[in-house]
Amino acid sequence: MKTTRYSIDFTAAAERLRDVVVKTPLTYNYSLSRKYDCHVYLKREDLQIVRSYKLRGAYNMMSSLDPEKLSKGVVCASAGNHAQGFAYSCKKLGIRGVVFMPVITPNQKITQTKMFGGDAIQVILTGDTFDDCAIAAKAYTAANDMSFIPPFDDVKIIEGQSTVALEILEDQSDIDYLFVPIGGGGLSAGVGSVFKTLSPRTKIVGAEPEGAPSMMAALKAGAPVELEAIERFVDGAAVKRVGDITFDICKDVLDDVCLIPEGKVCSFILKLYNEDAIVAEPAGALSVAALDDYASQIKGKVVVCVVSGSNNDIDRMQEIKERSLQYEGLKHYFLIRFAQRPGALKQFVNDVLGPNDDITRFEYMQKHNKETGPALVGIELKSKKDYQSLVDNLIAYQINYTELNKNDNLFGYLV
Repeated sequence: MKTTRYSIDFTAAAERLRDVVVKTPLTYNYSLSRKYDCHVYLKREDLQIVRSYKLRGAYNMMSSLDPEKLSKGVVCASAGNHAQGFAYSCKKLGIRGVVFMPVITPNQKITQTKMFGGDAIQVILTGDTFDDCAIAAKAYTAANDMSFIPPFDDVKIIEGQSTVALEILEDQSDIDYLFVPIGGGGLSAGVGSVFKTLSPRTKIVGAEPEGAPSMMAALKAGAPVELEAIERFVDGAAVKRVGDITFDICKDVLDDVCLIPEGKVCSFILKLYNEDAIVAEPAGALSVAALDDYASQIKGKVVVCVVSGSNNDIDRMQEIKERSLQYEGLKHYFLIRFAQRPGALKQFVNDVLGPNDDITRFEYMQKHNKETGPALVGIELKSKKDYQSLVDNLIAYQINYTELNKNDNLFGYLV
């Protein structure tokens, strides 16, 4: 089946991928269904061979290249899931591939990419940012007469990602709402195209990180725009600019786009892990985190959320917990200038802190003359409602303090 404008052949892509990808399960989630009083299904692309849907687009594009062109080798630039899908495809097709990754790429991602690609690939670390890395990759591609495999902005990439939707509709045809994460737009464009063709009544909602609202900005401007700066925490979906082709499709197939705070994403990563033993990466939890914003609309409806991947480095778990606590209003940081008198600290602990408040960090800052300066104090609350009584006590006992959570510059520097 094809869409007319871009000739996206869903069925041909599904045939190419039949013996390559795993048909991932569409699982009914009881806890989310109870919470939102509806029927929530999760499309588990985190259980794909390379632990994300990216294999679909990479293999579909590479296997569609002219054999002579393919024999000269392929190149990609990626610090994450696209690199792993690309590497697996190179090994499966028996062709030479070169993966460009930024120098700052975590060793875990480099190791995973090499594991999936084996002897078929070479990894080149270059540049401090993805943009620098991509420039180097494209220059290498041209110099060596190879083929560049982009992460999202190509019809064949979109076509491969669209097979996620075909699998969903094979398992559940009566769907009211579909929530899909947005990064560069390849998955949302592919999945959205299938649903608008085969299930046009389904409402399609794209979820993107609040700190990298590239699709939202493009929809407002009427064309892709490059954001000056982005928050890179949701690394699988944090792009400065969506693709031209992906935008052209998404503007027609998406019914809505919502922005999800990074802290909320972290809360849902922990929720999925603690309640369902699902290890979702930040981008993988975006679609589930979007449900809160649509609670009234989805009540009693059949809902599908695409869990797009599970390549989450365990070293990030402390940061994920920290961001979640701050978002939930349970973790607060203060710069406190204690009075230079005996008992000041004891009074703070006994009288200012509530019975359930816990000091999780205490660190005196050193002034340039090595004298003791103010203290950096992290406080964790049992309940969000305890915050106001804490602030009231700080004022009542005339504590000289600065709340760092409300000062981005100081927070980033000190915490």
